[in-house]
Amino acid sequence: MKCPYCSEIESKVVDKRETSENTVRRRRECLKCAKRYTTYEKIESADLIVIKKDGRRESFNREKLKAGLLKACEKRPVSIDKINKIVDDIEAKLRGKGNSEVKSSVIGELVMGFLKRLDKIAYIRFASVYKDFTDLASFKKEVEKLIKK
Repeated sequence: MKCPYCSEIESKVVDKRETSENTVRRRRECLKCAKRYTTYEKIESADLIVIKKDGRRESFNREKLKAGLLKACEKRPVSIDKINKIVDDIEAKLRGKGNSEVKSSVIGELVMGFLKRLDKIAYIRFASVYKDFTDLASFKKEVEKLIKK
């Protein structure tokens, strides 16, 4: 790892912490200029394949999941840290199942579960796209289910 200040290759690790699933944060000190910097190491794991509704397969994309959550939580009092935590938790659950393939419906249900607990409006926004409401009656039915709980 090169020092971002002087490009020296030699450094020593001053502090090491596990930050999230498969990620290690290391605080380093350059042996040449003595400045400190932080590095993150992420363990690469086998790719997850998402099976779409129409049968297509594509690689799991954290950024796509995060974008969907950001859209649902737009203009809502939900911090980016909470959204990142949801993405981390969902990815950990999917990888924890031990399968290399997962149906998109499983991901959708996980997202809806997290959003239902986090923000009801964001949940309804996501559900309206995910469940593909075709009329106001189905939308109203979902809102009523949410109100009853």
